[in-house]
Amino acid sequence: MADAITQLVEGAMGSPWVFAALFAFAAIDAFFPVVPSESLVITAGVFAAAGEPNLAGVIVAAGLGALAGDHISYFAGRTAAGRFVRNATPGTRRAKGLTRAGKLLGERGGSILIICRYIPGARTAVTLTAGAVRYPLRSFTFFDSIAAFSWATYSALIGYLGGEAFEGDPLKGLALGLGLALTVTFGVEVVRQLRRRAAPEKAAA
Repeated sequence: MADAITQLVEGAMGSPWVFAALFAFAAIDAFFPVVPSESLVITAGVFAAAGEPNLAGVIVAAGLGALAGDHISYFAGRTAAGRFVRNATPGTRRAKGLTRAGKLLGERGGSILIICRYIPGARTAVTLTAGAVRYPLRSFTFFDSIAAFSWATYSALIGYLGGEAFEGDPLKGLALGLGLALTVTFGVEVVRQLRRRAAPEKAAA
């Protein structure tokens, strides 16, 4: 059974259509965060260690897809959610929250966009918010390019390292790659939660 699965995946990874799939999955995942784009990029990285698909092609396809999808999310926020922002009554909780979000993005927009790209769900929330509060498109594109291609490189290399470690058993390489990715994601989320809890304590002090 495992051999059959391996052969099936190897056949898919050897097809030139894998790059189109990587682009599409990464793009859709950016605004509809139920598509496992990281898993596909990591899988492609695992098999890239054996020669197919090309590692650079995996990174470029996934990075371009992520960049495109993030911009779709940004413009969705700018149009649909933009009306939500404009209709916010001054002084209300909604208006205050949006003002804080806009200020935070204005002050630390680059780091927020880059960090949230590595957190499924958060990446969609921050790109939608960036559009809704009219974060400058030029700045968004610049920082999101860094976020998208660093994410693609990280995901592909995690898989590649797994593939190198278990050259004769790609399923074990895939398990290692996914395990590393989940560990890093969990670590980022833990740090983010700790910093969030520490912020009110600092303010109170």
